[in-house]
Amino acid sequence: MTQVLELSPSELAEQRDRGDDVVVLDVRSAAEFETVHIPGSVNVPLPLLGADPSRVAERLGERRVVLTCQAGPRAHQARERLAAEGVEAGVLAGGVSAYAPGREVVRGAERWAMDRQVRFTAGALVLTGLAAGRFVSPKLRLLAGGVAGALAGTALANICPMADLLGRMPWNRAAVEPTLESALERI
Repeated sequence: MTQVLELSPSELAEQRDRGDDVVVLDVRSAAEFETVHIPGSVNVPLPLLGADPSRVAERLGERRVVLTCQAGPRAHQARERLAAEGVEAGVLAGGVSAYAPGREVVRGAERWAMDRQVRFTAGALVLTGLAAGRFVSPKLRLLAGGVAGALAGTALANICPMADLLGRMPWNRAAVEPTLESALERI
């Protein structure tokens, strides 16, 4: 198993300040990228990268690559996909959330981060199930149990179908959604 190179936000900032040739790939959704991103980073949402990782790897060539997302999990998934194509990429520890405080970032319209949306939605579903189980029918408590079970199962599988679903909602759409072609052009 290959050891994952994690760069701290300070290490990445130092490399960029020195003018090191490092490609920062941000694998969050286009809407999250519009909200806040590291200057000069390239948005290649994880689903686009996953659709054809060999083309992304080919475009990256031998350059140094640092992957980032909001907090880290999606960047690690992207790293695994690129590693299968022979690209050894580093991961920004803590993601954009850790990089942004005290450093230059590009800010746009404020949106909730996907992980925050997932936590809110899961919590609301659990509370709804518990309240409905108390006041409507005890069988409705199964909703809370189902959500808890799904959260545990998806954490073990390291996937997040709820984030995929929420990512399709209108408030999570960017003004211009990237295509694989447009993303590759910016690398």
